[in-house]
Amino acid sequence: MTPRATAAALWLASLALPGAAAAGPESEVASALDTGDKLDLHVSLDYVYSAHRAAIKRELVGLPGADPDGPIPLVKDLVFKGSRHELVPRLELGVFTDLAVTAALPVVLQDSRSLEFDQRADDCTFAGDPGRATCVDASNSTTVADGILPATGFDAGDPDGGFSPGDATIFRGVDRVGLDQLHLGLVWAPMNQERDETKPTWKIAAEMRLPVGRTMRLDRADPDRSDGVGSGLYELRVATSMARRLGWAEPFFEVWWQAALGAKDGAPLDDLPQPFGAEQVSPQQRAGGRAGFEAIAWESGSEDERIGLRLEGLLEAHFEGRAYSEMWEVFAYAGHGASGGVLALDADPTAVGRQTVSHPGVTNVENYLSLGGRAGVDARLGRRVRLALDFQLTWDQAHLITFADAGVDGDDPGDVVDPGTEEVNPLHVPLIDLVGHRYRVDESLVYALTAGLRLLF
Repeated sequence: MTPRATAAALWLASLALPGAAAAGPESEVASALDTGDKLDLHVSLDYVYSAHRAAIKRELVGLPGADPDGPIPLVKDLVFKGSRHELVPRLELGVFTDLAVTAALPVVLQDSRSLEFDQRADDCTFAGDPGRATCVDASNSTTVADGILPATGFDAGDPDGGFSPGDATIFRGVDRVGLDQLHLGLVWAPMNQERDETKPTWKIAAEMRLPVGRTMRLDRADPDRSDGVGSGLYELRVATSMARRLGWAEPFFEVWWQAALGAKDGAPLDDLPQPFGAEQVSPQQRAGGRAGFEAIAWESGSEDERIGLRLEGLLEAHFEGRAYSEMWEVFAYAGHGASGGVLALDADPTAVGRQTVSHPGVTNVENYLSLGGRAGVDARLGRRVRLALDFQLTWDQAHLITFADAGVDGDDPGDVVDPGTEEVNPLHVPLIDLVGHRYRVDESLVYALTAGLRLLF
């Protein structure tokens, strides 16, 4: 065997064999009752900035020149822009051998959203026909034409005003701040590489997320009174992960599932008292996974100091259900019952007359996938201090955000929902939910930057 081949074989063997090197963040376990270390406490604080950009398109039936046997035409309409600043304090307290309780309370420092007419084309033309226009303004926007927003738009900072003619901005939401959910959980490590070098670190986690902050709403008459950031949901999240230090690298993966168990009374995502023909009234469930590795770029002889480079891929599935979408504030604005909004609901379609209630803004959202990646740097400064800096980019698959069915047919032939009966879905608004009028999110990208500090005691 040549010297080069011998060196390569030794290098590969170093990856395959268990090592005594200290594990990275994915393998750290808060424990208790260990010899010489009766209690572990891990405290972390993350700052997260995220920016979301997406195109809002609309199905449009009857478009001149469209193939009647082809797919439903889509036309440009709006561009969504959102940003969020968030602090996430978290602690893990060991209570038994390789068993810890966890708590986190994310604090939203600012959450802002706006919508503009889609004028991103290099050469804008505002033809009367939305199918031929390369750009959108108040004259050819389907949202304006349907009365969902006025031509001057809506500015939550100036609800009696609006935007100047020719301004690309058509909607500016409430600047939101506060708390959403308190996260309480348990983490157990059936395997721990620090105890047995021949095995990876395997963690199993379960977490309850309890609503503690004000729920997100839009009060059209007084927007400042509706600046909450909470979903109002009680959610369960379960996850399992595995990581192992192998020579100069630590590969890892995690899979998780998250679902709502209920909602606060009166929250927009709470079920209607009488759902009638509404088949899907539950909030969206989500599941996903991530996998990657940390490459040790430098490590001190004592292994108390080191620098690692992290790279991972992300996959998340969003299942059909009711959710806050990029357009939820607009739908709540247009569904304000007291103002005669065009999206206002009839709470009881079986009663004589119309029992008008406001549209909550949340809608039925189609299944879609999110794909992304994260790259970052982890630094170990002594035995107890960890620093991290990550950048994440996520792409969302195009999906419908107004997807409520008209109702559930009873025993009549022809699959027809009979008006005025319990077959009717009171959450269905033909103006946005009927095929040919639905809203679709496309070209959705989320950028996120995270800076974190972690202390181990």
